[in-house]
Amino acid sequence: MMLEKEMLKLLKQMISEDRLNHSLGVRDTAIELAKIYEIDLKKARIAGLLHDCAKGLSNNNLLKKAEKFGIVIDGVTIIVPPLLHGPVGAEFAKRKFKINDEEILNAIRIHTLGSEEMTSLEKIIFLADYIEPNRKCSGLDKLRKIARSNLDLAVRKACDRTLKFHLDNHDVIHPQTLATRNAFLRKGG
Repeated sequence: MMLEKEMLKLLKQMISEDRLNHSLGVRDTAIELAKIYEIDLKKARIAGLLHDCAKGLSNNNLLKKAEKFGIVIDGVTIIVPPLLHGPVGAEFAKRKFKINDEEILNAIRIHTLGSEEMTSLEKIIFLADYIEPNRKCSGLDKLRKIARSNLDLAVRKACDRTLKFHLDNHDVIHPQTLATRNAFLRKGG
């Protein structure tokens, strides 16, 4: 595994400055949440930093990389290729950044759509991406507060907000977002 300084150097070549600032915000938020929930800080730091390492790719290149890496391209991701940046990013983390820890790779892989069964690290990266300080959407302060006391409730509320946004904008919705939301609703989130 590379040193963080080396990761940053490579990451700067792969994503825009704005995306890098977002990734640094996610890293810092992930560390903060990991301290609260007593999760491995190094894993949170690395997953937070690298979660969007494939975000700089064009839609066409995301589809090509997904195919090359054997990632399933479903009926929604073919229409909305940016949803592939998590799975492609996990492969980049493994191949370019030499990350072999499956928990880190899975957190990167599912950080956009979530999953019905998420580890604490996966929940933290999913939420840190949503609530990091550079995001300025209304109502995020309330979600930030919830994330510091109840991860499951925060995941469900983040999914609710995502679904509402996509419905309001008449966007295609990936069924995994709904499955994640429903699973966390059943868990009492």
